[in-house]
Amino acid sequence: MKKIEAKNALFIKLGSKGHWEKDCIEKSNTIKLGFNNPFHSECLEGKWKNVEKYWAKRRKSKGQTAATINQIKSFYESPEDTLWITFYKLKLYWCFAKSKVSILEDGSRIREVKGKWSSQDIDGNQLYKENLSGKFAKVQGFQGTICNVKEFDYLINKLNNVLSSKTKEAESALSNLKDKIKPLVQSLSWKDFEILVELIFSASGWQRISATGKTEKHIDIEAISPVNNKRAFVQVKSQSNFKEFENYKNRFLKMKQYDEMYYVVHTPDYKLENVKKQKNIEVITLNKIADLVINAGLIGWLIKKTS
Repeated sequence: MKKIEAKNALFIKLGSKGHWEKDCIEKSNTIKLGFNNPFHSECLEGKWKNVEKYWAKRRKSKGQTAATINQIKSFYESPEDTLWITFYKLKLYWCFAKSKVSILEDGSRIREVKGKWSSQDIDGNQLYKENLSGKFAKVQGFQGTICNVKEFDYLINKLNNVLSSKTKEAESALSNLKDKIKPLVQSLSWKDFEILVELIFSASGWQRISATGKTEKHIDIEAISPVNNKRAFVQVKSQSNFKEFENYKNRFLKMKQYDEMYYVVHTPDYKLENVKKQKNIEVITLNKIADLVINAGLIGWLIKKTS
């Protein structure tokens, strides 16, 4: 998909409580406006005097009247290079709309979308609301129907999958941090490495069943998830190879009391490093260990143990 360009962006609420969303986005591919009034022809011609008089009688103040007129004008007069956005099923949707405005039998107005509504950036990544800036996403709380998107540059960058300079700097710093963490992890004694793994699993919600060093033979850590009562055995290795992993995997498959197996090793051989995740079995190697150390807030602990 080519780069998305627009001069401005507008948020539109598709019906009261979103009751037009499903039809507009999934079926008709339109943007739709209420504010029903008998002056559709005048709106098309840009003659707003009668429209203003009409709404002045139906609004409590001049400010409310002006707000209504501005939203109607935006719908009728915004050019085809205006980017329209809305939120639906916890995702950001966007489109460009054709300039023609049509009136429906129920008095509502529509503009057809060019192509169709999209919930993806130009590289095909879904635009989940949870991954959007809160400063940008608060536009969804607008009490009216149509408003300008203040975080325009952020929106365009998001749709084009372009990182801001600040985000790039942060990602670079995070990558450097991970690179610094890896040799520290590899320098831990076997016992300290096991403690680190236990702390990582604890931070992820797992609870160790038995005390450190007092597990069953051939099992380093037995853990249970209190959320779903799943039991796991975690095997911790400073160095290991694929053949050794296969031996532990076969043991796990025979032990019906466990639901999941995690094989954690910071220095695997090539074949073990590239093992794909299997059902209920996961090999965790140095790259992910570094991520987990950061996510679990264990950098300070790691530095103290290795200094």
